Amino acid sequence: MSKIQEILQKKGPVFNVVTPDTKVVDALTIMKTENLSYVVVMQEGKYLGIMSERDYTHKIKLQGRKSETATVNEIMSSDYPVIGFGEDLQRCMVLMNVYKTRYLPIFEEMTFQGVLTMNDLMREVIAKDDLSKPGADSLYEL
Repeated sequence: MSKIQEILQKKGPVFNVVTPDTKVVDALTIMKTENLSYVVVMQEGKYLGIMSERDYTHKIKLQGRKSETATVNEIMSSDYPVIGFGEDLQRCMVLMNVYKTRYLPIFEEMTFQGVLTMNDLMREVIAKDDLSKPGADSLYEL
């Protein structure tokens, strides 16, 4: 099993899926309930994009629009780089840095599998270096 598959398995099932016609306020409610910073936008099993807190801030709040009337389709991002199960975690970090994103959609054989987040990668680095132990002897020492 690849590292990315292991990460998705640890995360468990995805409950933060909305349709493109979902009102932004309803998507925000799901994000709050699930304690996540994004929702996955899908229609009839097809991945369309991601709506993040940043999308909300830049395309609703700062433009003076109303989250009660705007739909997710109007503000979601659909241009994230895509990765597969075989992707190296360091390359994922490079992609996030270059594209200035916190999310990488994961596809395997053209089928959406989930989202790798910056937080997922940080948890992997911490677990690998065992930074949770007091007096951790590492480059990333706390």
